[in-house]
Amino acid sequence: MTDKLKFEMHDNTALITIDNPAANTWDSDNLQALEQLITELNANSDCYSLVITGAGEKFFSAGADLKMFADGDPENADIIGKHFHAAFKALTHFRGVSVAAINGYAMGGGLECAMSCDIRIAEAQAVMALPEATVGLLPSGLGTQHLPWLVGEGWAKRMILCGERIDAETAARIGLVEEVVGKGESLERAMQLAALTANQSPTSVTACKKLIMSARHKSMPDAFDDERTAFVDLFSTKDQKEGVNAFLEKRSPEWSNA
Repeated sequence: MTDKLKFEMHDNTALITIDNPAANTWDSDNLQALEQLITELNANSDCYSLVITGAGEKFFSAGADLKMFADGDPENADIIGKHFHAAFKALTHFRGVSVAAINGYAMGGGLECAMSCDIRIAEAQAVMALPEATVGLLPSGLGTQHLPWLVGEGWAKRMILCGERIDAETAARIGLVEEVVGKGESLERAMQLAALTANQSPTSVTACKKLIMSARHKSMPDAFDDERTAFVDLFSTKDQKEGVNAFLEKRSPEWSNA
């Protein structure tokens, strides 16, 4: 781990804070730390969800620290690019529910981080953009893939090809974020949403998330078959038996994430 990425557990929710002053930028240290942390959380049966936010009041994350690319070295760019790809791919495939609390500017790699989460809550003053092309780069943290899936090709092209910045209300209107809250309220709302997962079977959530995301690359007939298979597979889990019997016995279930 690194001081540039803070972590603490709140019941079954992991709270991750990007803390790299002054703009909560991403670099090799905190990208590798994020990848490692997600691996550890996936192995932690008591972790059902995570929330990621930025330290301070101005930035969620301003993206990559451009000093990393000042030397123009392709080999260095390849190394950094792999760190971005690995970290945000790990976040995308976190087995539980992930919520981004966008508490300010989410630019470049900052927005890519948020798009790697399942749900995004933005504060009213937040500004979002993928401005990489303005400095001769391109979004390499899965941004060219996540953005069109979330907002459609037209808006993805406006933001990536034209460098257009959008405010929180526009982001909500086009589907980039799920909810807009007042200044200073995103973390509380994100934690509330994440806490709801404690009511759900964690094994069911993992299966459902995989099926939902498979719509990005699978044909619908194949996905229909996968859904039926996943349903039957749940009957090999402890949580399925616990969930059904808890309902019949009119009590709260005690999940084991197994």
